[in-house]
Amino acid sequence: MKPYLRDKIPVGFEEIPDAPAYEAGYLVTKNAGWRNKRPVINSQKCVGCLRCYMYCPDGVIYKKDGKVDIDYDFCKGCEICRKVCKIGAIEMEAEK
Repeated sequence: MKPYLRDKIPVGFEEIPDAPAYEAGYLVTKNAGWRNKRPVINSQKCVGCLRCYMYCPDGVIYKKDGKVDIDYDFCKGCEICRKVCKIGAIEMEAEK
């Protein structure tokens, strides 16, 4: 991952970019298959608070029908979502 080098250093608040200053390509390929556990959301327990969404370092959690869902193509199985879920709606299961 190479940092995107700008020709001009931002001086004012309006010149600061809205997104990270990295070239595209970090999360554009699917998971390489090394994940041994994956998070599973219990939709009965999930209240849609989006705490897991906020803490996910890869941005693979999204809101769907008032609950959350996971894009397993890009999930690395780090378990951060399970650890931050205060109601215990996320469990880890062995990868098949």
